[in-house]
Amino acid sequence: MTGRTAGPLLLGVRHHGPGSARAVRAALDAARPAAVLIEGPPEGDALLPLAADPGMRPPVALLAHAADDPGRAAFWPLADFSPEWAAIRWAQEGEVPVRFIDLPAAHSLAVPESGEGAAGGGEGGDRDGEGPGEGHGAAPGSVRLDPLGMLAETAGYDDPERWWEDVVEHRGGSRPTADPLGVFEALGEAMGALREEYGAGGHHRDLVREAYMRQRMRAARREFGDDYAVVCGAWHVPALREKTTAAADKALLTGLPKVKVETTWVPWTHRRLARAGGYGAGITSPGWYAHLFAARDRPVERWLTKVAGLLREEDRHVSPAHVIEAVRLADTLAAMRGRPVPGLTETLEAVRAVMCDGSDIPLALIEDRLVVGDVLGEVPDAAPVVPLQRDLTRQQRSLRIKPEAQDRELELDLRKDTDAAKSLLLHRLRLLGIDWGVPTASRGSTGTFRETWRLRWEPELAVRVAEAGIWGTTVLGAATARAEADAAGAGELGEVTALAERCLLAGLSGALPAVLRALADRAALDTDVAGLAKALPALARSLRYGDVRGTDAAALGTVAAGLAERICVALPPACAAGLDADAAQELRGHVDGVHGAIGLLEVVDADGLRERWAAVLRTLAGRDTVPGLIRGRAARLLLDDGRLPPEETARLMGLSLSPACAPAEAAGWIEGFAGGGSGGGTLLVHDERLLGLIDGWLVSVPERAFVDVLPLLRRTFGGYEAGVRRSLGELVRRGPGGGPAGVSAGAAPAGFGSELDPVRADAVVDLVHLLLAGARG
Repeated sequence: MTGRTAGPLLLGVRHHGPGSARAVRAALDAARPAAVLIEGPPEGDALLPLAADPGMRPPVALLAHAADDPGRAAFWPLADFSPEWAAIRWAQEGEVPVRFIDLPAAHSLAVPESGEGAAGGGEGGDRDGEGPGEGHGAAPGSVRLDPLGMLAETAGYDDPERWWEDVVEHRGGSRPTADPLGVFEALGEAMGALREEYGAGGHHRDLVREAYMRQRMRAARREFGDDYAVVCGAWHVPALREKTTAAADKALLTGLPKVKVETTWVPWTHRRLARAGGYGAGITSPGWYAHLFAARDRPVERWLTKVAGLLREEDRHVSPAHVIEAVRLADTLAAMRGRPVPGLTETLEAVRAVMCDGSDIPLALIEDRLVVGDVLGEVPDAAPVVPLQRDLTRQQRSLRIKPEAQDRELELDLRKDTDAAKSLLLHRLRLLGIDWGVPTASRGSTGTFRETWRLRWEPELAVRVAEAGIWGTTVLGAATARAEADAAGAGELGEVTALAERCLLAGLSGALPAVLRALADRAALDTDVAGLAKALPALARSLRYGDVRGTDAAALGTVAAGLAERICVALPPACAAGLDADAAQELRGHVDGVHGAIGLLEVVDADGLRERWAAVLRTLAGRDTVPGLIRGRAARLLLDDGRLPPEETARLMGLSLSPACAPAEAAGWIEGFAGGGSGGGTLLVHDERLLGLIDGWLVSVPERAFVDVLPLLRRTFGGYEAGVRRSLGELVRRGPGGGPAGVSAGAAPAGFGSELDPVRADAVVDLVHLLLAGARG
């Protein structure tokens, strides 16, 4: 311990950096302390032996959460290139005692994040050398100080990251320097000068944490004398070296609130180490730093070789000559700027110029995949976890779906047992609030036996798993209990119907009785026809999904049928109550939803229910007091189902477009009947009588009224496909004798026969059957 200031070895660091990590290890090799103290929660001491487990692969994070509220949690991330991790591994390799000395998580998690004196590091908490007032829990009115920025400016740098790289990360390259302690002593003196000038930044949290760290240092002194080392954020070094009394520190710590906490190791990612992800102590380039730490020689050459490999994978032509030229350019840029070695800035500029032809598009890919990266760490099975996490891990392994940090698409065929089990697991996790997978639209078949998921494992999901552990010890048991609780607490009918659908998707037959009871109770009390109409489609889908997955959902059919009957009774009065345009548009959507749902329902007396619904649509289509938008939609639905003869359709359209009808109401009828997205354009192309009625009405609309209805008409006809609009325009352009205008009913447009040719029609029947069978498969 000679050759330095008397007292313990204080190593002030920035929390993540390859140069810092190497410097810490070199300093420890030179000083050989009898113990190592590290900034971190003391509750993690019992977990430190796991750092030596072969199954522990950084990046990882120490997770602490309140035992009775897992959502109150904090992370302490560590990577291979973190100085704290280097110190932990050095101590374990040399069988030297190693301990955490920061304020316990029991105190830091008990203090509200926004409150005065909120303490503790955790993700987004301490920002090492970057000073107080920058992290989470900053006291109101505290001074926002950036020590690294001020030191960089003093040294003539406009970028603190570049200054830190030149002074620390690139110092001595990949080899230890002759004076491993010099950088720590210089950095400690610089931080001391800043604290003398600006104080502690008015941040009570830092004062509390530093008081606790000094208390732990006093305990270490009683055990090891001054023969111990402390690895902490550089900002804290002057405070830990300061001579204070134990009584003064104890006074700062007296009366701190406290909660019971649990701790474990969880996997972390390079992306979550990045400052862009919101991590207060984050860095801009974790992937680059990991490369610098792993590459013991020629780091720039090795990095540019990685870049070339990535660009080749993206089908860009990059040869060894490109790599050589990029290395030369990076070296030249570093020399021109007076830097000891090329940094990330010089390297990326060389890549843009040589390998990307000056384009930022491939450069963005490099920054995402390599500069930041998607590396996901691993923790050993011996790490303590809640039982729910253990069950989830078991299922992940048995189903062979490994958690990964990058986005991944998963296509499932529910007719296969393994794929069906994967679907059930992902749906159950979503019900528990663990969004490891998110359903997306399938690119292939749209059948109900197909599912597509986008998977991405984020470190925060470990907290969600811990939170969900209160519901049960297995994924199935926890999801069932959560569904039952959600059903009991649901305030609206729509919430319960959506929950019933999710239960069927997740295969939670144990939760269905409670959900169905809640559904029946709320359906009996709900008098809002919009709420009833909104709930029915979800029930119809639930019955359909239950059939696909082999789930017994018969009880849902009874509830759905009762709901449909009530809608049939309540809908006509609701539509005739003087609705404004927005309300009519909303009810039009509900009419569509109910129509589709009743078509899907397979319940007792399904045919009778469909007849009663058709009667409701006839009532809506023929009642003058119903808004034109809904009347037109009802007529169109009846026509599509073959329940409204073409002659009757033309009669209803003629009445709705007569001069006695207001232009706005007539335009609404057209939108409801022939609106885009419902096949209305194709219908008009093939039914010249209906098109003629619309064309005749349109030319008769007065000029002032036409301006008012034009937006509605544009919305209607603008939704048609380009080919349909072109065909309609051609038909209208022909006029009398060649198109709808002036053409008698039954006359065929030019190019068509006057009557159907049954022989030619029968020739395509076999092909149509084949196409329909393929669509169903």
